[in-house]
Amino acid sequence: MVDSLKKPTFEEIRPGVKVPAKETILTPRFYTTDFEEMEKMDISANEEEIRAILEEFRIDYNRHHFVRDEEFEQSWDHIDGETRKVFVEFLERSCTAEFSGFLLYKELSRRLKEKSPVLAECFLLMSRDEARHAGFLNKALSDFNLSLDLGFLTKSRKYTFFKPKFIFYATYLSEKIGYWRYIKIYRHLEAHPEDRIYPIFRFFENWCQDENRHGDFFDAMLKSQPSLLNDWKARLWCRFFLLSVFATMYLNDLQRADFYAAIGLNARDYDIEVIEKTNETAGRVFPIVLNVNHPSFYQRLDHCVKTNEKLSAIANSNAPGFVKFFQKLPHYISNGWQFLNLYLLKPINVEPTHGVAR
Repeated sequence: MVDSLKKPTFEEIRPGVKVPAKETILTPRFYTTDFEEMEKMDISANEEEIRAILEEFRIDYNRHHFVRDEEFEQSWDHIDGETRKVFVEFLERSCTAEFSGFLLYKELSRRLKEKSPVLAECFLLMSRDEARHAGFLNKALSDFNLSLDLGFLTKSRKYTFFKPKFIFYATYLSEKIGYWRYIKIYRHLEAHPEDRIYPIFRFFENWCQDENRHGDFFDAMLKSQPSLLNDWKARLWCRFFLLSVFATMYLNDLQRADFYAAIGLNARDYDIEVIEKTNETAGRVFPIVLNVNHPSFYQRLDHCVKTNEKLSAIANSNAPGFVKFFQKLPHYISNGWQFLNLYLLKPINVEPTHGVAR
């Protein structure tokens, strides 16, 4: 625990440039995909909706939104100790996630330009939004005398390969859960301005609409490929990605409950609200959603939170690597068992209405 009376120190590549957080199963990932398969994709089944969303992207509602004002021009030394540490972690994780989206969308735009110009422009304009978000977050880090070398991240991070259909499932959910995360924080701080410790939260209302529009695009892409929603395999994949996105957020946020406490939120209650809203939103396109109200759903996730605490303690110990592996193994098995049981919970069948979360 960081002494609350002292500023935490962060490892730096060079003065003022933070060493990126260690990659783990829960850290934001960088993605690549099968670009040739994406080039061949037929979107005619839902091209009208995709073109309508493209028109929304072209309007660029937030082109003047991400401008720092005079409230940023002050010392932030009063944000100290553990609060400073977890807030810097929040900014870094958010910046890394937004930059990951920028890289993927930018490359998709470049690769699709000749054979699928409509999709290419959609991805180009989404990469514009993600670049703004990442840049705004990185500039916020500079208020704490830090920044991320995004060029270094581009070269040093491992890239996870996902087939296009998995990109659609995962990114649709990531964008929609991002909407609910941002809007819940914004509405809480609107009601409790005394908890707004930093001005970036004032930007979340418009910001989350970028996330929402991006999610609408991937909703439309899923509907353009009926096989991704209408057969038994699609139902299994929907369950998998719903659980993956919800569990990743829950484990991450409860591990960083101090950040949410600093802005007046209970991390567990906040995550439950976000999960319920995202699950409801997913029911507008997915054929099934998770039964998040089942008595064992959060019990099993809470068990994984405790197990992760034990895994972190082992990872931070001075034991040799091979000893750590055998110490961690039963905890990995325990988490795997919890996730398997969560996956096998009977889902809820829904009739998608294809509405838009607002």
